[in-house]
Amino acid sequence: MPGLLRGVARTAVVAGTATAVSNRVSRRQAGRWAAQQDAQAEPYQQQYQQPPPQPAAPPPAAPGDDMSAKIAQLKELGELKDQGVLTEEEFAAQKSRILGS
Repeated sequence: MPGLLRGVARTAVVAGTATAVSNRVSRRQAGRWAAQQDAQAEPYQQQYQQPPPQPAAPPPAAPGDDMSAKIAQLKELGELKDQGVLTEEEFAAQKSRILGS
């Protein structure tokens, strides 16, 4: 009986050691894979973390275009006033801003 018990104990120790080593190897390999994925993803992350380029300023409008833009803005303001969105004071302030610029 002592020989049988010794054999069972030895098998348990070997199996436990093998399991512990296997788990440690798996964790280490998973850590390496995660580090590789982070290293590969870093250039992509840097590319998308940069602020987008600012759009260029619109070209200066021709004199005729400026007047037609002002007229369009005034018409839109008039519609907003007629719908009750703007008060008379707000309409007057916006109108003077458009015509004054």
